[in-house]
Amino acid sequence: MRREDFELDASQIGWVDSGADPAQPTVTIDFHGEATQLRERLSDGAGGFLDADETDVAFRLRESDEEPPSGVVAVTDRLTGDFVFELNVDADDVFRFVEAAREYGKRTGDTHYRVVIREDGEELLTYEKDTFLVYNEEGDLLRSKSVIPSGVEL
Repeated sequence: MRREDFELDASQIGWVDSGADPAQPTVTIDFHGEATQLRERLSDGAGGFLDADETDVAFRLRESDEEPPSGVVAVTDRLTGDFVFELNVDADDVFRFVEAAREYGKRTGDTHYRVVIREDGEELLTYEKDTFLVYNEEGDLLRSKSVIPSGVEL
């Protein structure tokens, strides 16, 4: 699977700027490649898919002199550390999404965001997540740019 096989769309994030009622931020990742590859990588080994608590979502910035800044979103298997998939994204879009997820959690006390994984436009999985880690280009955690639930030590 290549990064170019994926598209990312963040929704329900404009309410932060407009002052509207909070809506759970959602990131939709659409895969346009060979279906069996994605399904195999998302497999839990027992015929089902990995659960939300068995996956991690993170963002790593690329070189800081790049304009506009960009990076890589990665979904990993929490138990093995293996990459499930990665995709290239615009950093500003990720930062707006993270800001909305953090604000949603503060205002509602609910799960911070939702991840919808689609295969050629058809929904495959939906995860409710409350952690989204953001790293700089050297791999250092940017706590102020991440979504980290209170009480969680990293």
